[in-house]
Order: sequence, then structure tokens, then C-alpha cells
Amino acid sequence: MKRIICFSVFAFVLCVFGLTANAQEVSGSVPNGSLARGKSVRVTVTLDIPSGLHVNSNRPKGENLIATVVTPTGGGLRFGAVRYPAGHDKVFGFSKNALNVYEDRVTFSFPVTVPAGFKGDAAEFRVAVRFQACTDEVCYPPKTKRISLSARVR
Repeated sequence: MKRIICFSVFAFVLCVFGLTANAQEVSGSVPNGSLARGKSVRVTVTLDIPSGLHVNSNRPKGENLIATVVTPTGGGLRFGAVRYPAGHDKVFGFSKNALNVYEDRVTFSFPVTVPAGFKGDAAEFRVAVRFQACTDEVCYPPKTKRISLSARVR
């Protein structure tokens, strides 16, 4: 009976940590929901990080750490360089050196240009956000969350 109870508690803890590790939400927006042919607009993508977790910044200060990377693709559009916000330095129990991390909510942005010869009155593109979530003691396997964004084209 003790084995069953211990196993059940262990399985519950694993499930809770697994759900927490997957709890990051990614959202995005196109200003005014529209794009203009031959023009650029800055799109934003937000990563919400649950309390108790952090993700490595785009420049995490460690050679073996997995940086957060945002990759827009598709839709016959052109994408400019992603603007990554500065993370903040924080020391954790597993390292003597400070790591550069994001916590709570972080917003990235990049320019999207609709080619002058774009055909159609709507555009859809995808954005992938790759990150590694960690607690103060353990890091989870890297994840990639993907979203689709669409906008009218005028």
C-alpha cells in the first residue's frame, strides 16, 4: 500500500511539473490587423512565462544554455531582424555565475514587409518561439511554440 501511495504522489508531482513546463503562452498581433503593399509594419509576439519559471534570454551568458529564438516564416512576406529585449541577470542555486533570463512576460518585435506585387487581400504567416523553461533548480527540455497570424492586405 505504501508503494502505491508513494508512486501516486510521485506521478502527481511529475504531472504538475510537466504541466508547469508547458504553461508558457505565445500570442502575437499585427497593428490594426492590416498590412499595406510595399510597406513595413512592426509585429509583436509575446511570451507569457508562469510564476516560478524563467527562460533563457536571447543572450543567456552561458555556452551550453539554449537561447530564446523567434522565427517568423511564410505568407510570401519579408521579415526583418527580430528585436529581442534585454533580459535580466539572475543567480540560481545551480550556478555561481549570473544567467541572463526572461521572467513573467516578454515581448519581441520584427518588421514585416508586404511586397508591392503581393497577390491577394489577406496574408497569413507563422511565428515559432523556441525557448527552454527552468525553475530555480531544474531545466526542462527545450520547446517550440508556434502561432499563426493573419492580416488584411491593402
